[in-house]
Amino acid sequence: MKKKAIITGINGQDGSYLAELLLAKGYEVHGIVRRSSLENDKKLVNLKNSMDKIELHHCSMEDHLSLYKLISHIIPDECYHLAASSFVSYLFDDELSIVNTNFNATHYLLSSIKELVPNCRFYFAGSSEMFGEPETSPQDEECRFNPRSIYGISKLASYYVTKNYREQYGLYCCTGITYNHESPRRGHSFVTRKITSGVAKIVMGKARKLELGNLDTVRDWGYAPDYAQAMWLMLNNPLGPKDYVISTGIGHTVKNFLDVAFSLKGLDYRDYVEVNQKYFRPAEKKCLIGNSSLIKEELGWMPTKKFEDIITDMVLGDIDLLSNNVQECG
Repeated sequence: MKKKAIITGINGQDGSYLAELLLAKGYEVHGIVRRSSLENDKKLVNLKNSMDKIELHHCSMEDHLSLYKLISHIIPDECYHLAASSFVSYLFDDELSIVNTNFNATHYLLSSIKELVPNCRFYFAGSSEMFGEPETSPQDEECRFNPRSIYGISKLASYYVTKNYREQYGLYCCTGITYNHESPRRGHSFVTRKITSGVAKIVMGKARKLELGNLDTVRDWGYAPDYAQAMWLMLNNPLGPKDYVISTGIGHTVKNFLDVAFSLKGLDYRDYVEVNQKYFRPAEKKCLIGNSSLIKEELGWMPTKKFEDIITDMVLGDIDLLSNNVQECG
């Protein structure tokens, strides 16, 4: 009998790669999306390779009863909770909706699983933002959490409720503390995709400038399909449920990213990029770089794609996407 998996946020970057991975492993895959996504094909574009092989369900992540009914209908063997409001606000202006989406949904899923399918294995998508302003760099599983955004706070609260269900009720549930990971499917609100789509627009003559914030910001950027693999490994861990840092352990600045992206087309980013203070975050004392030695040692996980190759894929993908749009409009 096929294993059944449910993925929240399946139409996002991570969810779509995870769906393809699970299908290749013989799973029956179910995905939770908003009703608006089912009514807009553009919001399902990441699923074009798997749409005919998965079953989508529209459900609000903030509605406990709807989630409960869906879990009782599917009876999943594994649940990957990837859906979240990913806007990293430092102004606390959207804090209520972010907390409701990120914390309550996690709690609703866990409580439903506990009551209906206690043998279901649960993965929660944590974030390096839980470390926020870390005391040390790189960060591992023992590093103290110190979130500085409401997004990071909501993720940390979800981490603790996941940990509580594991320790208090004996559920197989764990958190992957993922650092930044990219691909051509990255959302346009993220700086990496803003850069690669900006390069494509400049190359195609559709733009002349690109506005960004602090170019000296350092991030640990990996490849999204590698992180989907780590999620599956964590729910099939012979050691049992454990939390892991998932990262490359290598830091790069936004300038490094820009240099690679623009150089692919023989351009100098300094001729096109303008710095705008409105995009700046508070200054970071320590770099958010992860130490993933534990998951490498215990589960054999390794990053497979280099920084430069990830950017190449993204830039060429955005150029192809823009070229096709131009041809269709023509």
